[in-house]
Amino acid sequence: MPRSLSKKEERKGARLQLAITVFVRTRDGNGKDSLEFATAINVSPGGALVVVRRSLPKSALVSLEIPSAPIEPTNGLKTPSRIMQAKAVWVTHLDDYHLLGLKFARPLRTDAPAVSGKHLRKAGSAV
Repeated sequence: MPRSLSKKEERKGARLQLAITVFVRTRDGNGKDSLEFATAINVSPGGALVVVRRSLPKSALVSLEIPSAPIEPTNGLKTPSRIMQAKAVWVTHLDDYHLLGLKFARPLRTDAPAVSGKHLRKAGSAV
């Protein structure tokens, strides 16, 4: 008899417990765009848990953008994902903020090759 899987066992990738600054872009039912500075408090290849101030409905479509310096592809490495499309699959409303459980429209890739040491070099010192 097959046993049922726990939520943790169903997950396709491990959660990384990181606080990452993100911009959350949404569009309301009237077509009005909003942009909020928020924090992702954990991320997995399939989604993220994000803390926001503005209440969003379950099933809200959002765009998460990780602010970073523009990085060009070098030595065969692809530019890292900075913008991810997602959908709120659950929302918890607390006093001053809201927790959004987001599912990415496309899972993040976890098979990217690691940067080899030969592609890295020490920065020269200005002193």
